[in-house]
Amino acid sequence: MSDRATRRKLLVVANRAPVVYERRDGERTAKRGGGGLVTSLGGLLAHHDVTWIASAITDEDRAAAEEAGGAFAETTRDGSPYRQRLVVHDPEVYDRFYNVVANPTLWFVQHYLWGLGSAPDLGPEFHAAWRDGYVRVNEAFAEATLAELDRDPEAAVFFHDYHLYVAPRLVRERRPEVVTSHFVHIPWAEPDYWHALPEAQRRAVHEGLLANDVVGFHTDRWRCAFLDCCATLLGAQVDGNEVEWQGRRVAVTAHPIGIDADDFDRLRDDDAVLERERALVERRPERLVLRVDRTDPSKNVVRGFRAFGLLLEQHPELVGRVGMLALLAPSRQDIPAYADYVRAVEEAVVDVNRRFPGAIELDVADDFPRSVAGYKQFDVLLVNPVFDGLNLVSKEAPLVNERDGVLVLSENAGSHEELREWALTVNPFDLQGQADALAEALALPADERARRAEAIRAHVRAHDIRAWIDAQLADLDAAAARR
Repeated sequence: MSDRATRRKLLVVANRAPVVYERRDGERTAKRGGGGLVTSLGGLLAHHDVTWIASAITDEDRAAAEEAGGAFAETTRDGSPYRQRLVVHDPEVYDRFYNVVANPTLWFVQHYLWGLGSAPDLGPEFHAAWRDGYVRVNEAFAEATLAELDRDPEAAVFFHDYHLYVAPRLVRERRPEVVTSHFVHIPWAEPDYWHALPEAQRRAVHEGLLANDVVGFHTDRWRCAFLDCCATLLGAQVDGNEVEWQGRRVAVTAHPIGIDADDFDRLRDDDAVLERERALVERRPERLVLRVDRTDPSKNVVRGFRAFGLLLEQHPELVGRVGMLALLAPSRQDIPAYADYVRAVEEAVVDVNRRFPGAIELDVADDFPRSVAGYKQFDVLLVNPVFDGLNLVSKEAPLVNERDGVLVLSENAGSHEELREWALTVNPFDLQGQADALAEALALPADERARRAEAIRAHVRAHDIRAWIDAQLADLDAAAARR
């Protein structure tokens, strides 16, 4: 794969860059960018000729972009070269894009987070943010992509996620010959729920995606929902897993993303992980229920705490023997709905611990080694999202766990499509069902725990990030062959 003959020219277009820049002691420093996408696509940078187009997020990002005229050479931690192009946005424009449209609107639509009886209220602020925020940022990404295509016309374009639904159409209009794919890393809502958005915006989302040659999802469930939306909302012709739209045929695929198993094999013995693990072992209860999440309403943390409290109410013999450790990373705290959710999370912990002192330990910090230490030590892993495009925690944690821990998994997590045979399935809204599943997980015999844990580990190793990248490149090849 690393042979020069197999290297491809790729433009990866995503909101986040592989590295972000900071100024420390007068010097520019780089650290790995946030988000699972950056980690997942590391293999592309090692084996192909990649230009990564992303937003300039920090002040130092903007300074680096302006000094270099936008694009410059960069290297990965292992020394692999790639080209990085940072797109500089007006801060107010980016705020409208990110904090009004992308996260509290599109994210909420695609995760079914609105009850609709009271939210959303899409007034003038939303329409202005769409026009003067989301569209303008997408226009800037399209211009950067077109500039890179002028430099390297043979490159294929690999768009990512919900931030950039409009950009592919803008690129297609000016470069109809280019081969593009767009991978959506979050769920896809069914047609009725998309009516929470005004017609102009919901059409723009779907039409933007259909400007690609390939649209990818993690699961058949999200792929089928998208196909249904294309037929219902646009009146497009759907033929199997292809959509015919405006004289073009678009392939719609499903490939669940994997993880880098070798990276986690290294992480399990990392000094920072071992230090945090020693501290955890010293204070851990006899049996440990773990959850690792962001403080995002879609992760369903509050219901998980309530279900754990219900478990202790109904099984008093477990009180003092079983504890929950919640390792949460802060997320999007500039958005009111997210800040409100953090308060709800804290209140739920107080409520359970008032009745069962010390039952839940809550730790909110951006500390991945801490999470890996928790992965190694759990007896039960609770992953109960309202909806999730995939959920990498459900793959990462069982891989490094050393106690044959049991996975309790929401039926609305994308990874449930792969792992349900070896997990205990729960409905994320059913507190009693989650409490029962936790009790069942704690009571499973050792041989059954080992059987399930080993099966998940084998599956995760066999379906790793390299297999996912190969599938994406095969989709691009097939799209080019159809031309």
